[in-house]
Amino acid sequence: MIGVRFMQRVSSTPLFAKIAPHVVPALDKAVHRITRGKVILSAQMLPGVILTAKGAKSGQPRRTPLACMPDGDGWVLIGSNFGRPGHPAWTANLIANPDASVSWKGREVAVRARLLAGGERAAVWRAVLRFWPPYATYQARIEREIRLFRLERR
Repeated sequence: MIGVRFMQRVSSTPLFAKIAPHVVPALDKAVHRITRGKVILSAQMLPGVILTAKGAKSGQPRRTPLACMPDGDGWVLIGSNFGRPGHPAWTANLIANPDASVSWKGREVAVRARLLAGGERAAVWRAVLRFWPPYATYQARIEREIRLFRLERR
């Protein structure tokens, strides 16, 4: 099995940021569908959810596989976009439509998302960096502040 430290080094590289956004989500969606929601491939390294949120412009449901940080009875989502310049689309969807759902370990859970700011964001960001240090590399590569969302069960 591939080690966590090795995966942290690999996921911090610019090449990973270039390739992963095109490969990882497609694999995650396929494995999630085949296993009837019980498995997310990338969650073998980091916990993961499949977020279903209304599109900010279309209003249509959008399903996005995401790494997450479990947080009490909810989750923190990190809008790193693999360290690429723009905010990921799912973050705009949650800002426009905070009521969403996640598939977590084969179960659909209704959630409400809240964009974190100020001192709360700073505290959660420190926890995120302890959880998965490569996020610091992602932040250093880009000018925008990585968005953090707290998902709480509804």
